[in-house]
Parts: sequence; structure tokens; C-alpha cells
Amino acid sequence: MAAHPTLKETYAARAATASHPLNRYLFQLMDLKASNLCLSADVATARELLYFADKIGPYIVVLKTHHDMIAGWDFHPEHGTGAKLASLARRHGFLIFEDRKFGDIGNTVELQYTSGSARIIEWAHIVNVNMVPGKASVTSLADAAKRWLDRYPCEVRTSVTVGTPTIGHFDTDDEDEAPAKKEAEMETSADNADAPHPPPNRREDGRKGSIVSVTTVTQRYESAMSPRFNKSISEGDEVLFPGIDEAPIERGLLILAQMSSKGNFMNAEYTAACVEAAREHKSFVMGFISQEALNTQADDDFIHMTPGCQLPPAGEKANGVLEGDGKGQQYNTPQKLVGEMGTDIAIVGRGILKASDPVEEAERYRSAAWKAYIERLR
Repeated sequence: MAAHPTLKETYAARAATASHPLNRYLFQLMDLKASNLCLSADVATARELLYFADKIGPYIVVLKTHHDMIAGWDFHPEHGTGAKLASLARRHGFLIFEDRKFGDIGNTVELQYTSGSARIIEWAHIVNVNMVPGKASVTSLADAAKRWLDRYPCEVRTSVTVGTPTIGHFDTDDEDEAPAKKEAEMETSADNADAPHPPPNRREDGRKGSIVSVTTVTQRYESAMSPRFNKSISEGDEVLFPGIDEAPIERGLLILAQMSSKGNFMNAEYTAACVEAAREHKSFVMGFISQEALNTQADDDFIHMTPGCQLPPAGEKANGVLEGDGKGQQYNTPQKLVGEMGTDIAIVGRGILKASDPVEEAERYRSAAWKAYIERLR
């Protein structure tokens, strides 16, 4: 089968044609940061999570979390752990992916996504689903996200501007009056403030008063929870990553189509069903957790994120496949996953977190994954 066109398209080009708002944003972010790296922040405490999100944030485009394994997670919607992660995501330019792997009947996954103490939908841009229960789980999550977006709380934001009037603001009857005379009449009106007032903009002689300024009031709807107006975060801390707007409010789903663990039961038939479900819900499904690119039809524009990525120690070479962790995880290099298998984002966890210098190692992984993407385009 011929290679799909997206394998040879730049991330910038894919951003221009992507059907999902978060994919458009993510491809733009990848191009802007020259990064196709996701940090799998598998740590034990909220303090560690926020530390690594801050330190590694400049090198990644996605931060993958497991909120239910974090001790000390603060569930407060405005200044809890999720809100702090969202602030760091805006500052450093990355999306938050809660690796929840929903895998239950439709009604249950809806509640797990939108309710409970975590309220994952409020702070995670992306979630994923294990589609073993069937397509209903995907449909239910899509419906839940749509209802949440429809009900998302909004406030009216009002701005007031004052400026010099144009000629159109003046009544034609006043065109023959000198400005000095008009100012004198206004001063006289101010001196007689206690006297009975004429109707607005009309002098006691029946003629309209002069306009010395124009006040314009504009109103627009803005999310009540928008970080741009978050009162719980100080203005100095609320910084937006330069060169790109804030991430869209729409939520996205990744379908767990393939796994990197040895002996998993996700066969070709299961993967094909995942792709079919994704095509049926393109307004919500961004793409896949997979070990290879799954775009085959002409209008497929899904993104692919792949775990099990590891580099050999600095200075050593590998043939694309590395030794596993002894617990079922199998590893491949960025060159193998991105360059040969056609995936888009390399997910790295312990390779960075356990390094003696996690920041330096994050840059090494970012550089290797980006190089694999550039070579794929040639």
C-alpha cells in the first residue's frame, strides 16, 4: 500500500488542513517549538508532577498524566493541581493528556470523565479510551464533551474606550458654531449644576449640546473559567507562550488502538474497529495511541502518539529496538517510531524522569524525535 500523504507533509501543512481544533493547535505548536515529544509524567506526588511540568515544559508539546496515582492531588477547580498544570501548559506551550484509558459502559465513562472529585474534562485537553467495551464508549464520551461545551459557563466581558469624536457625532445645526463658544456653553452648564437640568445633550435654548468625547462600550462572551480572567492566579504568573494563542476550549479523544506492552491482546481486528470508530467521530477523536500510523483513507488526518520510546545511553547506537523493562514494556528508538513507523509524537517517561539531568535528557529526546521527523519528510 502506498504511503499516506500525511507522512510527507510538514506539521505546519497539516495544521492548515486538520479537522479537529486541537490537532490544528497541536501541529502549530509542534512546528513552533520544533518538538514532537510528550513527557509521560508517571510520578508519585503532585509536587513532583508540577516540578517536572515546569522544568520539562519548554521541551514538550504534550504532558501525559495519571491523576489517580498522584498523592496530594488538590481537586479545587480554580487553584488545585489541575488548574496549576493548566497555567504551566499555557506558559510553556503544551497540552495536558490525562491517560485515563476509559474502558467501561457508556454511562460509566461519561460520569468518570465529567463528574467525581477529579472532573477530568475541566483541566485535561485530551483523554483516551480503551475500546474493548465497544463503540458506545467513544460515542458516550463524545456526547459528554459536547454537552459540557454547550454548558460551559460564560460571563459578559465589557470594555470601555473613550476617544475623540468624528464629524459624524455632531448635529448639523451646530456646524456653524465655533469650538470656543461650545466650550463656554458647557462651562456655563457645569456652573449651574443645581439648576433644573434639560434633557440629555440638549441645552436650555432647545439646541443640542456639543460632544467633546465619544465613549464606546463593547461586550463579548468569555468563559467564566478562562485562565485569562482567573482571579486565583497572580497576573505575573499568568503568561502565555509566545507565538501562539491559547489552546481551543474543545476537548479531544485518543483511541487506544495498539499498545507497546508485550503479549497485549489488541489484534488487527480490534485496531481496525478503532479506526472505524474514529472516522465516525472526527469532531471529537483526534487520533490514536498506536505503534504505527493508521491513516489510510484520503481524508484521514489523525495524529498518532506512541509510548515505549527510549534512546540508548549517550554515545551509544541502537538498531531501533532496545531491551524492555522486565515488566512487559518494549522500547523502540525515536527513529524507529517516528521515522520508520510514521507516528507523530514520541511518548517518553522514565528515560527522562530517571536521568541524572532530566532537562538535558529531555532536550536529547526532543532533538532525536525531531530529527526522525525531518528525515521522514525527505
